[in-house]
Amino acid sequence: MDFNSTCKEQKKSVDQSILLCCKFFISEARNIATLDAIERAARLNPESVIVNKFHDRAYNRARYTLVSYVLHDCTGNAIYSPLQQTVVAMAEAAFNAINLELHDGAHPRLGAVDDIVFHPLARASLDEAAWLAKAVAADIGNRFNVPVFLYAAAHPSGKELDMIRRELGYYRPNFMGNQWAGWNMPDVLPQNPDEGPRVVSRAKGISMIGARPWVTLYNIPILSTDVSAARRIARKVSARGGGLPTVQTLGLVHGEDSTEIACMLLEPNQIGVDKVQHRVEMLAAKEGLDVEEGYFTDFSPEMIVEEYMNLISARRS
Repeated sequence: MDFNSTCKEQKKSVDQSILLCCKFFISEARNIATLDAIERAARLNPESVIVNKFHDRAYNRARYTLVSYVLHDCTGNAIYSPLQQTVVAMAEAAFNAINLELHDGAHPRLGAVDDIVFHPLARASLDEAAWLAKAVAADIGNRFNVPVFLYAAAHPSGKELDMIRRELGYYRPNFMGNQWAGWNMPDVLPQNPDEGPRVVSRAKGISMIGARPWVTLYNIPILSTDVSAARRIARKVSARGGGLPTVQTLGLVHGEDSTEIACMLLEPNQIGVDKVQHRVEMLAAKEGLDVEEGYFTDFSPEMIVEEYMNLISARRS
C-alpha cells in the first residue's frame, strides 16, 4: 500500500478534534543560531505547529510546544501524525548543534535533547500519545544512536520520569554545588535503555521520552540566593517530601540574585497552582524569605488548542 498517497487522501478529512501536543526540551537557551536551526527544522512540515516556546538563559534550557493531528486506519488504530517527522527533525538539528560536554546551566539535564513528552488534547487519547512517544523513541534511538528511556504511559509498566531520573543521577549537581556542567556519567550505562545503545555519546547524552495526561509547569521565584533554603522549601512542598500530593519540585539557583521553586503539577485539576503558591509562601516565611508570584511556563491545554486552530486557519486563508 502507498502510505503517503493514503495519508494525502485522509488529510482531506482530518479530524482536528483529535490532537496531540508535544513538549520538546533541549539543553540550550543562549545560542541563538542553535535555537534558530531547531525552529527551522520544526517548520519543515507545515502540518505541525509551534504554538509556544520558553527559553531560560539561567537554566540554559528551552522548551517548544508543538501540536498536530493523528490519523487512524480503518480499525481505529493510530497510524500517522506529522509530529513524528517534525520532532525527529528537531532532534537531529539539536544533536548537530548542541554539545553537552560544553553545556552548563542551573537546571539538571541528561541530554542535548533532554525530554520529549506527548499529551493528548481535545478528543485524543493517552494511548495515542503513548503510540507516538514510542515511535519517536525508536526513531531517535536508532537513527542517532542515543539511549532513550521511556516513561509514564509510554513505558511498559508506567514507570515515572522522576524515578528514572533519580536512578541515573539527574538531580545531583556536578559543578559549584548548584550547577550542571559537561558530562559526568559513565560512558556505558548501568542499565539498558528502552531504545538505542547502552554506550553514551558525551555530546548527545540521554533522552527521556514519555506520554502522560497534562502537566502544569509553574515556577515560583524566591528573593534569596540561599539555594539550601530553596531546596528545603521545595522538599516540603513536594509529594516525595510529605507535602502536596502529585506535586514534584526542584529548588534551583536562578540568576545572580534569586532562587526558584520549579514545580510540576501532575494532576493540576486536583492540586492547582493556588495551593502550591500558598504552601511555598508559608514555608518561605518560616525561613524569613520573601516570595514573588509564580509564573506559568506554558499555555493551558485550552489555550494551546485555540492557538493551534488560529494558526492553522491563518495558514489556510
